[in-house]
Amino acid sequence: MRLLRVFDGTAIRFRDATVVPEVRGGRWRFIVRQDARPAQVLRVDGVVGGGHMQGGGTQGFVMRWPDGTVRFLPWELHRQEGVWFCNTGTRANRGWVPITPDMQLADCGDWPPTRILGDDVRFANCQSCHGSQIAVRSDTVGHAYRTSYQSLGINCESCHGPGRRHIALVRDPVAAARGDVGMRSLATQSKDESLVTCFQCHALKDQLRPGFLSGLSLEAYYSLRLPQLGDAPHLPDGRVRTFAYQEGHLYSDCYVNGGMTCTSCHDPHSQQYRDANGQAIPGRVSDRQCTSCHASKAVQRELHTHHAARSEGSRCVSCHMPYLQEPEVGTSLQYARSDHAIPIPRPLSDSALGVIGACRGCHGDRSEVALQRQMTEWYGELKPIAPAVTSVLAGQREADVGRASLLLLLPQSSHTAAVFAGLASFVDRQLRRDTPLPRVASERLRALARHADLDVRALALAALHYSQGGDRATREFLAQQLMTQGASEPLVRSRWSTAVGYLADRLRSKGDADGAVASFDRALEVEPTNPRLQLNRGLALADGGRLADAVASYRASLALDPGQPLGWVNLGIALARMGDVSGASAAYRRALAINSREVLAHFNLGNLQLETGALDSAAASYQAVIATDPSISLAHFYLARIMAQRGELRAAAAEIDAGLEFDPHNAEATAARAQLTRMLDTVR
Repeated sequence: MRLLRVFDGTAIRFRDATVVPEVRGGRWRFIVRQDARPAQVLRVDGVVGGGHMQGGGTQGFVMRWPDGTVRFLPWELHRQEGVWFCNTGTRANRGWVPITPDMQLADCGDWPPTRILGDDVRFANCQSCHGSQIAVRSDTVGHAYRTSYQSLGINCESCHGPGRRHIALVRDPVAAARGDVGMRSLATQSKDESLVTCFQCHALKDQLRPGFLSGLSLEAYYSLRLPQLGDAPHLPDGRVRTFAYQEGHLYSDCYVNGGMTCTSCHDPHSQQYRDANGQAIPGRVSDRQCTSCHASKAVQRELHTHHAARSEGSRCVSCHMPYLQEPEVGTSLQYARSDHAIPIPRPLSDSALGVIGACRGCHGDRSEVALQRQMTEWYGELKPIAPAVTSVLAGQREADVGRASLLLLLPQSSHTAAVFAGLASFVDRQLRRDTPLPRVASERLRALARHADLDVRALALAALHYSQGGDRATREFLAQQLMTQGASEPLVRSRWSTAVGYLADRLRSKGDADGAVASFDRALEVEPTNPRLQLNRGLALADGGRLADAVASYRASLALDPGQPLGWVNLGIALARMGDVSGASAAYRRALAINSREVLAHFNLGNLQLETGALDSAAASYQAVIATDPSISLAHFYLARIMAQRGELRAAAAEIDAGLEFDPHNAEATAARAQLTRMLDTVR
């Protein structure tokens, strides 16, 4: 991979640190220096991305961590703007920003490195998209993790699946003669099959179970539509509301009412552009991407575009696929992506949705009213927005559950993306646990429970189960629907239980522990062997003070999957709260036997040791936390308390300072630091 910046020792400067990229002995590395601390060497074990994306390209760096994970380093390069940047979203909440000398290192939300390659519930994930055949597994021998991958690029098997049989057959003259190449041509895929191949990486998705590798069924491991629950990354018309990839394609007229796939425009092998007939075109702005289907628009194009033929405003993609900044990234760095929803510019309605539309993107000096007036003069009445999208937009403004159901629940529409968006919006806005629905809502949910799309019917079943699961007739309907699923039954169950589990988690976040427990019980009716559901049920029970029941739920989860360090940690926390010190200690040590670097096991074991007066052991536990993850500020503060009791005042003050980097507004720690300062002044 070609580096975008020479590692020549030019420092990246923070207010409290310098990070020096350098080459030593043929190896790239970063040297992190902070005041009064030993320098930290972070090797570059891999490079991700060439910064080639037109709307804002980046290059990141990964390192093999001592626990066996491969983690992204928190600073990346932005090619177009030529700056180092980091993501402050989880701390300073300013999105992606250039690194400047007025920033603290801890403003970077990924410091210390937290994002891993691959999927694991313990970490922030980059899933399996930044490389080929990435797998993260618990390593019971090394008491940590084992990460494997073929490359940090995209190889043949990323799209085509396992190729060993293919290689063997093409070398076999007999097999070659009968045409058996051991691999299906992707050119023969249906429209939706083709999209799924690309959506392995180019879409948001919720993990249903671990272990996916290219060549396996994506829908058995992930849901592509469930991310629309809660965060709603997309607006009802497919434009990006927070952060997304190219799944806006599913809202496009060219897909909904046509046959457009990703490869209609993109050549996956050359990574160049082509038209719908497979013929190469000069680049991304070539009108043949569109006119190979919409041939009439190529004749006297000015009559359609009302812009000079050779101007940027006359390019199809300028108006119908404008580059839009990803909102969650912020505005400090260019990170715009082409709008794959392929909309018609509508200045007033775009503005109402919070979208900077194509007209406004070029003509920022004109108001939306003026731009809309111009559109009307040129084109008259525009093609209507898809009725399903219009209905969902209206339904999101409706407070009454009955009227909202008429607008949001759309069993007759062929626009599946909008159908799911409406259903997800109804679930998020209107659904209440064990609260009867108006007849029209129940009927429409029952119709959606028979929908052809897995995600739609699973969410409709989940909605009925959550709101009316105590009703005998509803339970009979749900059971009947399960019996009709055939080979899809496990796929429906996993989505159904995930949706009910999401609703249970939402109740828990609102302080309704009893409601959350009851909802997890519903989810477990659907998927009784899911250890995550049992674990989360235990957390809700613990929130409600039902510690003995929480312990039972944790044990049930661990019986299903004993290799969960966090399951053992939460069991230990519950046992400690019940006064079972030896049982809690044993649980924490069991977690550490699985993963010796599990920081929450060390931290809670340290708390137990501190409470029982074993100060040396507690200090060692907190030091183990800090060595692995210095961002856990309480470990610094509790260690400082022990140091102060030992009379190690300067060390205690330094430890509080280290914790305040990550929790600068902690009033108790700030007061303790001030007290230590006074004591040190007295000693002087």
